[in-house]
Amino acid sequence: MAGRIPRDFIDTLLTRVDIVDVVNTRVPLKKTGRDFQARCPFHDEKTPSFTVSREKQFYHCFGCGAHGSAIGFLMEYDHMGFVEAVEDLASLAGIEVPRDEGAPSGPDLTPLYGLLEQAKAFYQQQLRSHPQADRPVAYLKDRGLSGEIAADFGLGFAPPGWDNLLRRLGGEKDRLNLLLQAGLLSEREGRYYDRFRERIMFPIRDHRGRSIAFGGRVLGDATPKYLNSPETGVFHKGRELYGLYEARQSLRELNRLVVVEGYMDVIALAQFGIRYAVATLGTATTPEHVERLFRATPEIIFCFDGDRAGRDAAWKAMNTTLPHLREGREARFLFLPEGEDPDTLIRAQGTQAFESALDGSTPLSQFLFDKLSAKVDVGSLDGRARLVELARPYIDKLPRGIFREMMLNRLAELAEIDAAKLSKPAASPPPHVRAAVRSRADRTHMSPVRTAVALLLQHPSLANRYQEGNPPWQHLDTPGIPLLSQLLELIRKRPNLKQGPLLEHWRGTAEEPHLYKLINMELPIPESGIETEFLDALQRLNEQYRKQEASKLLAKTRDRTLTAEEKQHLQRLLTSPAQDGKNGT
Repeated sequence: MAGRIPRDFIDTLLTRVDIVDVVNTRVPLKKTGRDFQARCPFHDEKTPSFTVSREKQFYHCFGCGAHGSAIGFLMEYDHMGFVEAVEDLASLAGIEVPRDEGAPSGPDLTPLYGLLEQAKAFYQQQLRSHPQADRPVAYLKDRGLSGEIAADFGLGFAPPGWDNLLRRLGGEKDRLNLLLQAGLLSEREGRYYDRFRERIMFPIRDHRGRSIAFGGRVLGDATPKYLNSPETGVFHKGRELYGLYEARQSLRELNRLVVVEGYMDVIALAQFGIRYAVATLGTATTPEHVERLFRATPEIIFCFDGDRAGRDAAWKAMNTTLPHLREGREARFLFLPEGEDPDTLIRAQGTQAFESALDGSTPLSQFLFDKLSAKVDVGSLDGRARLVELARPYIDKLPRGIFREMMLNRLAELAEIDAAKLSKPAASPPPHVRAAVRSRADRTHMSPVRTAVALLLQHPSLANRYQEGNPPWQHLDTPGIPLLSQLLELIRKRPNLKQGPLLEHWRGTAEEPHLYKLINMELPIPESGIETEFLDALQRLNEQYRKQEASKLLAKTRDRTLTAEEKQHLQRLLTSPAQDGKNGT
């Protein structure tokens, strides 16, 4: 089992990074008072309601409710998993991510990565030394590939035969199962055999350069022509892009990325000096692909065949890309002549001509409006009205911002109408105003425990001013008491934690959304009255406990006589003043 990332490390990491810096590299922020603000990247809005607090180290949108720490932002904005987000922040902070081997958190994938690296080494060795390696070597040379490029991409050869890899890397039952989990073996009627046979092998690497899967091109007449590894614990084809790791290794700055269809297209372009090509892995472009591409570069050029199938694929890619476009991001489309692919075209015309074609590729906006305009008669009123009807659903997919406004202006030009008519009027107050109204209404019904939690979240230093060791309220049987106790204990142990890192301790729990609501709740209490309000809430909880305990004991008197100890306890509950909540320092 893989070790869980220690909780202490996550706390330390979140004190080392500044959420404002993390967010600002992806969503430009504007300082407003003590906080920073922007239009929310997670929903459409005209009035900014997305706030990032340096003091609290968390973000919150009053419109859609999105919230979290720097880890949560990377998970939501960059579509990362929790571990990947932690690793990304650790890399930014220049520190290694430790593992707590005593706290397992899921299957250990290290053996899979190790086995896939061994398989890559085996295939590479076979390309150099197998008696039948002359065929794949001749094929690669015929495609104009140099030994250097073949080495950069780790090309190899799966020789003919049913069990070459199995004999080399197999063994005990556990090893056999690992080969199956890695997608390197197939099984039929209880018999195992190599998945890849007599194929040129293309290792697929993740963003850290680890081998996670393979693609194989057949040398004979077998089908399919290209075969990919199945999905495994380390390989998800809807997320990975062939060649992205190699592009990052070759170029310090990726000004653009070209998305092509196959392995050989990526490698052929690299051979001719275009080291910024990637390919999807037998799937259409997914939202995860687009977000990963835009995290690496500001400009994506989709390269498709110019036939109908290619243009249909481009239209699907455009639809997938629209929700991810905003200022600083650009998508374009290059349609190749019939019968050509990037590999054949660059060999025929050379690097300069191919890059000129990339420079002249069609912007997404032009591709969209050209295709829709071809469906209507833009020379008639009815046709232009129809164009607006067709275009609006696509433009509505764009995030709010300058690019979306420009697209609306262009549509207005084509439709020959006032651009203002295309903008929807605000039908209600801005989200942050509505949220403030809701929070004021909520406060009128706040229970003492809710008040105490809200004040503690907004002013964690209160925990160090309240020193009662075992207060009566901790024994109160009512919702929220365990949470209040845990919160107090955590803040005392981690007095330097800001609110964002603090609330990471409740990630994925039922309490999480309530905590974020309370931390953003408007509490118009003067600074001088905050501690008094907090202690008063705890005093009211103590009073509730006394009433609850007294009611239980009085109920018992209906069925039996109380013991002497119970009678004394009841007497104390009924006569003692409730001062326990006032034990401040």
